[in-house]
Amino acid sequence: MERAVTRTTKTRTTEPPVDEAAALSTAACLFRSLGDPMRLAIIRHLMLGPHRVVDLTRHLDGPAQSSVSAALACLRDCGLAESQPQGRASLWSLRTQPELLELLASAEKLLAATGDQVALCAVYGTGASS
Repeated sequence: MERAVTRTTKTRTTEPPVDEAAALSTAACLFRSLGDPMRLAIIRHLMLGPHRVVDLTRHLDGPAQSSVSAALACLRDCGLAESQPQGRASLWSLRTQPELLELLASAEKLLAATGDQVALCAVYGTGASS
């Protein structure tokens, strides 16, 4: 009995090669944008819904409005937040809320797994000199 031989041609999609150094550099930039306690606190408040700068300043209990505005500008420049005009003010919200929530939840799991080691790190910990 003769068997028919069928040749299948696999279609290969050619993806451009990934520049690993550039990808790692971009990832490091993302983590630096999240590496400030005030920006993280702002993100936490924006997870609850849009806020004006004056509202965020009140919620954060302490920083100057200009510092909050500068932190929001950083988050905007990194593509994480956006603002919409609302009268004479701007209403700030997160652009990437589901992805950001997933990333922060993963970070919390990692922190729970490592305990206080990150805070005690001589290079990046809370006692390290900047």
